Amino acid sequence: MSLFSATKAHSTTQKLSRSKLTQAMMSTLLVIAAVGCSNKEADATNNSTTIDGTPTTQNTSTIAKASDSAVVTALQTNLKASGIEEKIISAVPTDMPGIYWVSGEGVPPFFADKAGKHIIQGQIIAVGQQTPVDISAALVAATAKQALAAVDKKDMIIYPAVGKTKSVLYAFTDADCGYCRKMHEEMADINARGIEVRYLAWPRSQETIPKMEAIWCSEDRNAAMDQAKMGASVQGPSCKNPVEQQLALGAALGVRGTPAVFTETGEQVGGYLPAAQLAQALGIS
Repeated sequence: MSLFSATKAHSTTQKLSRSKLTQAMMSTLLVIAAVGCSNKEADATNNSTTIDGTPTTQNTSTIAKASDSAVVTALQTNLKASGIEEKIISAVPTDMPGIYWVSGEGVPPFFADKAGKHIIQGQIIAVGQQTPVDISAALVAATAKQALAAVDKKDMIIYPAVGKTKSVLYAFTDADCGYCRKMHEEMADINARGIEVRYLAWPRSQETIPKMEAIWCSEDRNAAMDQAKMGASVQGPSCKNPVEQQLALGAALGVRGTPAVFTETGEQVGGYLPAAQLAQALGIS
């Protein structure tokens, strides 16, 4: 299953798919998604690792840096010369000299050089210190934090913490994903540990789209979600729903499979983790 095929029916992603830049950038994501989501099953591994599997640390020194308007202008000019019309929003300098972290409308963030002539995809890892450092991690988290905080709670399906809320998680989920179902089976345990889970829709295939829309259009969304996670058929009336927008949001945040779990600070903690390990990852004893 590819992200492209999963979103063909949506007008937003149809528009994006016609873009030459988006096609070029998403092709790498599609290969990774196909490897991680074999036969509609999501990759449950944590992606916050380097080439050799060593966990990376987050570099926070770049967050306070301002966008360089000269780089934005240069990149925009070069893209236009290549027939690419995406609007570039910002280009923030990273700790790698001459390399910038670029955000644009309708495309995943990427790296570019100061001249705006080269686009670089993937991680850039700084080495030489005690642990490797992903130089884009803090920038990605800051973007995700802002984007997730902007989602209206009424558009999410929320499973509140029991007692005091110690942490809030956003989870992009799919009705047919095996690992999503494993996570949902542990929802009571997760909530009992003081963790609130806010579900967002991320259908991974064309067949799942109507299922997700039926859940979001149900009178009792939580009950409909519970049924879907047990493999039951969910029927719901047609309604205006946020499935398309949330699918696009997940793609913009680099979601490649489900579940994709983010903290309130925008850090992606990975895919499925048993409740105890999830709490440990969040620093909850």
